[in-house]
Amino acid sequence: METLESLRQRIESARDLQSVVKTMKSLAAVSIRHYERAANSIEEYNRVVELGLHIALHNRPEGSSIAAEMHHERLGAVIFGSDQGMCGQFNERLAEFAVDRMNGMQIRRQHRSVLALGRRVTGHLHDAHQPIERAFDMPSSITGMTEAVHELLQHVEYWQSQQQIDQIVIFYNRQAGGAAYAPQIAHLLPLDLDWLHTLEEAKWPFRTLPTFRMDWEPLFASLIREHFFVTLYRAFAQSLASENAARLAAMQAAERNIEDKLTDFNFRYQQQRQRAITEELLDITAGFEAIRGDW
Repeated sequence: METLESLRQRIESARDLQSVVKTMKSLAAVSIRHYERAANSIEEYNRVVELGLHIALHNRPEGSSIAAEMHHERLGAVIFGSDQGMCGQFNERLAEFAVDRMNGMQIRRQHRSVLALGRRVTGHLHDAHQPIERAFDMPSSITGMTEAVHELLQHVEYWQSQQQIDQIVIFYNRQAGGAAYAPQIAHLLPLDLDWLHTLEEAKWPFRTLPTFRMDWEPLFASLIREHFFVTLYRAFAQSLASENAARLAAMQAAERNIEDKLTDFNFRYQQQRQRAITEELLDITAGFEAIRGDW
């Protein structure tokens, strides 16, 4: 039978854990808002990049090409996971989604170059027998995202120039409302020609039409690199927001479980305490009766 002291210790431990869970819930909620603002802010920059592409495409020299010849013999994939745990099936679901989509592209595993961001998703990819070219740590704050994007861009350029990889995709989780999230896929290469054509044909929204003097090809290449930057930065922000949303949901479930445990512990503690008080009263009554009988 449990003693009052052991029950008291279990109640104190549960309350300490409840305090930790509440702190983690607050941190996750704050982080979600930070990363959502980062995702919204990059959309403003994306608008500027698209306006630049509109001008470049509208003034494209005759005979210039916006799409290189594609072979699709090799695939480059960037998979955004997490370094931290306590976020449910965040990494497991993403790894399953990424491997399933890559298998559907009919490209053999040995012809895939995979970058994994986050130690947790790396383990799930290994379990799925998916080779990983390189693993990166996920940035722990918004300030670290820009540096991480530039590092990824350098690797993407290496894929293009040294490994002749002309098909590059990214996999990440994106919020689907509240604490829900869903795996997503986005294509860096090949370029979406329908999207570029839409930009080219769009109506210019301002009264003044800009011009440029530099050569067209390096200008277009620079704008496409900025488009890659926006796509990767957005994936970082949305993935980190989703991770914290998943963690918030996990902490909410943990908090409910702890509250149920505390209710049970307190009930058992009160029962045990009442039993102890009753036994003490019976002992006192029996002692009093014994003394009175001696008289």
